[in-house]
This record gives sequence, structure tokens and C-alpha cells, in this order.
Amino acid sequence: MSRFSKQSDLYAEYRPDYPDELYNFILEHLSNYHRAWDCATGSGQVAAVLSESFDEVIATDISTEQLNHAPAIQNVDYRKAPAENSGLPDEHVDLITVGQALHWFDFEAFYNEVRRLAKRNALFAVFGYGMLRISPAINPIIDDLYEEAFGAYFDEKRSYIDSRYQTIPFPFEEIMSPGFEHSLAWTIDQLEGYFNSWSAVQKLKDEQNYNPVDATMQKLQKQLSNHETITVTFPIFLRLGKL
Repeated sequence: MSRFSKQSDLYAEYRPDYPDELYNFILEHLSNYHRAWDCATGSGQVAAVLSESFDEVIATDISTEQLNHAPAIQNVDYRKAPAENSGLPDEHVDLITVGQALHWFDFEAFYNEVRRLAKRNALFAVFGYGMLRISPAINPIIDDLYEEAFGAYFDEKRSYIDSRYQTIPFPFEEIMSPGFEHSLAWTIDQLEGYFNSWSAVQKLKDEQNYNPVDATMQKLQKQLSNHETITVTFPIFLRLGKL
């Protein structure tokens, strides 16, 4: 079972999307818009955006539960497949995207698959988001939750996120990319839903019968009780390569 299958409903509802500026930067470096492969699509957030620019989008994931929460879009073909073995033909796509998932892959095997599927002049885009920021008073509470959850599980994997994917092997001709930010107006309930979508939180709940989000929300509610909505800002990072 995928580590994200249990909370697939939370993932679909509460995971943040990406800003238009990120997609525009990627698309402006492309020469063809026939077919894109969104790998580890989850519930299809990235695939849905790509469908507006490409004739066809193939969106794969290892989790049936995640795919079941993806929106039905005429030119998006959802398939269950691992990142390292998509089942797609050689030289098949103009763009390959991975959002907030590359750190889970077998890098060498996946990169071989990327090279096999890419058409000439295709692009490979991997992106993700760091820990959300609210204010100097609130951020340490969030950081404590992050440390407690991911310090117990996935510590090595989360280090790739913390370093904005700069420590992940990237054996492609890289296009230097700017950093981005994405700000959203969330309620307290949305903030709690996002925390509960973390894979490390689900693992703590399953294996230790304990959810650290509960205590965190008590602290946050004291600080944010007078706010109907809260501005949360995610730092967004991108690595973009030519194939």
C-alpha cells in the first residue's frame, strides 16, 4: 500500500497547489505541448493544470485510492504505475513533472525511465514546497510539529525537502530557476487538515496510537482564535532540466 493511501481524502482536499508563476516558467521553456507525463500525480492537482496546455496528459501513481480522488478530465489519462516503470512507450512525452514526490523514488531507476520516455528537447521538472510560514510567533509551533513527526519517521527523506532538492542527484542539463511563493487564505480547519495529511502523522497514529496534531492545534487556536482566515505562505522550489 502507498504511504499516502490511507489519507488520500485528506491529501486531495488539503494539499496546497502551485502558483501560476511556476507553471508559466516551465511552459515558456517548452517547444512542444503534445503530451505530458505527471508522475506520482496523487489526486491529480498538477495533471489538471497541465491539461489546459497539453493535448494529452498521462498521470500515474501507485495508489489506487489517490487516483480515485482525481478529477475526471477529458484529456487526462490516469494510470496506476510506479515511477520507475511507467509502462509508456519510448520517446513519448514532451514534459515530465513530479510534484513533491521525487524524494521517495529510486533515483537511478527513475532517471533511466525519464530518459527513455523523453522526446527530443523534452523537459523534466521537479518541484515541491517547504514548510508553510504564518508569522514569527506561529512558525516555531509549526516547526515543533514538523520535527516531532518527521524526526521519528522519514528523517532522511525530509532532508531532501529541507534542502529544496539541491542534494538530490540531478544528472540533466539544468535551467536555472527562481524561487517562488504561494500564499493561501486558510481557516483553522484547513490548517489542521493539512497537518493530518502528512504521511509521518499517519504513521504515528497507526504505530503509536498518537496524533501530535491535536496538541499543536490547541496551541495554534490560542494564538489564532480571533482569525476567521489565516494567510499561510509556502516556499516553492523547482529544478528544471533539458533532455
